[in-house]
Amino acid sequence: MADTSPSSCQGCRNGAELFPFTMAFQPVVDLPRRVVYAHEALVRGPEGQGAYSILSQVGPDNRYAFDQACRVKAIELAARLQMSSKLSINFLPNAVYRAEACIRLTLATAEQHGFPVENIIFELTEDERSKDLVHLESIFTEYRRRGFITAIDDFGAGFAGFEFLAAFQPDVIKLDMSLVRGIDGNRVKRSIVAAMVGLCSELKIRTVAEGVETREELRVLTDLGLEFFQGYLFARPGLECLPEVDWSAAG
Repeated sequence: MADTSPSSCQGCRNGAELFPFTMAFQPVVDLPRRVVYAHEALVRGPEGQGAYSILSQVGPDNRYAFDQACRVKAIELAARLQMSSKLSINFLPNAVYRAEACIRLTLATAEQHGFPVENIIFELTEDERSKDLVHLESIFTEYRRRGFITAIDDFGAGFAGFEFLAAFQPDVIKLDMSLVRGIDGNRVKRSIVAAMVGLCSELKIRTVAEGVETREELRVLTDLGLEFFQGYLFARPGLECLPEVDWSAAG
């Protein structure tokens, strides 16, 4: 039932027709412990079509409804698959009018399906990052207060990352694949990632390397002190399933 209480914002009361979609899940591995730390929920078409086929249909009129529907779909599927790891969900900050009101459906869905709130990670993606740092900080503060884990996705893909990091320190930072790809042959990338690992360690932020595809990349990243990885080297996204991890890739 829709929340029409005075405390809910207009965005929470506006509905929109949505297109069918589903989710694929890709593991984030904790390599030293040989366990899956989290599964990232990645939007897909109902027959497994790529994310663009869905995201290209999102606009101002349905952004809020889509953001809410993604959260519900991810939690429902995670519960159905009996996911014991953490569940990582990308969110659209420009679809969050007031965090304390817009989070209600997420909390209700998690309770309905018995999925622990403390196992949900909310990722802020670089290309969806709002210029309103005060608004973003209020969202992250409210999410953390509710028990969610907070993360910055695609860190290093744009120019606003450090500005936001100075304002609010998330629980997790996911290094963009542009910093990871070919790092074994790029001294500058190695220096940047080494500095990021040191910074995150000092700030007590968990660091994940995204887009790891080769053993050579993995070797350099582990030498730099990274322990958490996501990429085709370990597992491709699985449509409505939890794919098996290829631990042999780590040797």
